[in-house]
Amino acid sequence: MRQGGATEVSGVRAFFGSLLAIVVTLLVVAVLGGVFVVLEPRTTGSEALVGGTSYSVPTRGGGPYGSGTLGPWQGLLHRISSEDQIRDVLAFDGVFMFGDSIAVQDSSALEQLLADRGADPIAVHDWSGQPASAAVDALEDWSRSYGLPQRIVMAVGTNDIFDPPAFTEQVERAIRIAGPNRTVYWVNVYASRTKQPASVQDADLANSTWINQQLAQAALLHPNLRIVEWSEFLTTQPNGPAQYLRDGVHTSEPTGSSARNGLIADAIASH
Repeated sequence: MRQGGATEVSGVRAFFGSLLAIVVTLLVVAVLGGVFVVLEPRTTGSEALVGGTSYSVPTRGGGPYGSGTLGPWQGLLHRISSEDQIRDVLAFDGVFMFGDSIAVQDSSALEQLLADRGADPIAVHDWSGQPASAAVDALEDWSRSYGLPQRIVMAVGTNDIFDPPAFTEQVERAIRIAGPNRTVYWVNVYASRTKQPASVQDADLANSTWINQQLAQAALLHPNLRIVEWSEFLTTQPNGPAQYLRDGVHTSEPTGSSARNGLIADAIASH
């Protein structure tokens, strides 16, 4: 009886030992899988995309200006440089960039382009869906927390087509925060969302023009504000902007992304 009981206990122990080993193995695989998901960036830069699963901000209704009303954007994809990278960029007096979903998609390629050209490093605060007011808030936060380099890129304004009159104030805020001795490069906007009805596409274009007119007026008042003419590039192409935009707003890859990043890099290099 003792020998049989000992054998039975030994078998039970072996069973639970094997079960424990299986559970541990599964846990390790699960943890590693999660790490791979987190570490595998959807961009090739130093920071992976985080947040939701979409670049596109939801809109509601026709809104007062025909393009709709800006929906919640805080849960959308974003890409923000680490504190170490921000401080490294400041140490080399590189470039800060504040952008929306177009920048979220394109900024890692811009980093690589600048590196390939031997240009100064760049730190980014890009958030899908954010209007200019939120980007300027981020600019102000970085100014207080870290200080600012001599060159700042503002790649926002597309999400201000839903409320164009509010845009000028944000441009003025950005210029005040940057101060007169820094150069602010502002990428102007083009929007005509192809998945929307024709009336909304027309409103998008009209509101984009309104945004760009405000930028142009601000540049007349502030010599340190330089406009990166993305809209002019698109509208002067022989076959129109379609090959450069995948949805009437966001850049196609690689054609549109390369073209837009090239304009930004050229502007930075002209400093």
